[in-house]
Amino acid sequence: MSIGKFAKRIGVNIVTLRRMEARGELIPAHVSSGGTRYYSIEQLKQFGKTSDMQKLTIGYCRVSTPSQKGDLENQVIYVKSYMIAKGYQFEIIEDIGSGVDYNKKGLKQLIDKINNQEISRIVMLYKDRLIRFGFDLIEYICHINGVELEIIDHTEKVKDEELRDDLIQIITVFANRLYGQRSKKTKRLIDEIKNNANSGKDKSD
Repeated sequence: MSIGKFAKRIGVNIVTLRRMEARGELIPAHVSSGGTRYYSIEQLKQFGKTSDMQKLTIGYCRVSTPSQKGDLENQVIYVKSYMIAKGYQFEIIEDIGSGVDYNKKGLKQLIDKINNQEISRIVMLYKDRLIRFGFDLIEYICHINGVELEIIDHTEKVKDEELRDDLIQIITVFANRLYGQRSKKTKRLIDEIKNNANSGKDKSD
């Protein structure tokens, strides 16, 4: 981790770390060609700052749209009950947004906590609650930061509504890139997909 993050974790300022380095008391684990200093987990252990007992578990709960707030509340209750039964010290992060949206507030907050090594575990009801595509990348980021991913239910239970919303968002992104966000062709394409999705929903109902 960078010198700034390391200083924050052990409760000193950067100037103190530089003085310790100059005295040979604490040498960075790695110095880049540009002079950026990095410190290791082993060095954190010297200060007793890596105990999982000091880190929280995060329960991450997500639904795709505001209309699913009832489902989100039920999901939070389920995840909370699970973590209480496990005896975890925890916080809940709630998100409303598509599983293919990487810019959600809660997801960015979660990744920041992973990167800062503030948490020991992430609990979610289903695997796709975290993200629809790119789960392996998030899993790898968790692995290198010592964060465990704990999935309560490994069965796939994705609602048709969520799949439609994700598909619409994917096509919207690519249409904007191909034709431009304000293009009539983009708007016509997206409207057509939404209409087809809604007509399919009506038939299934």
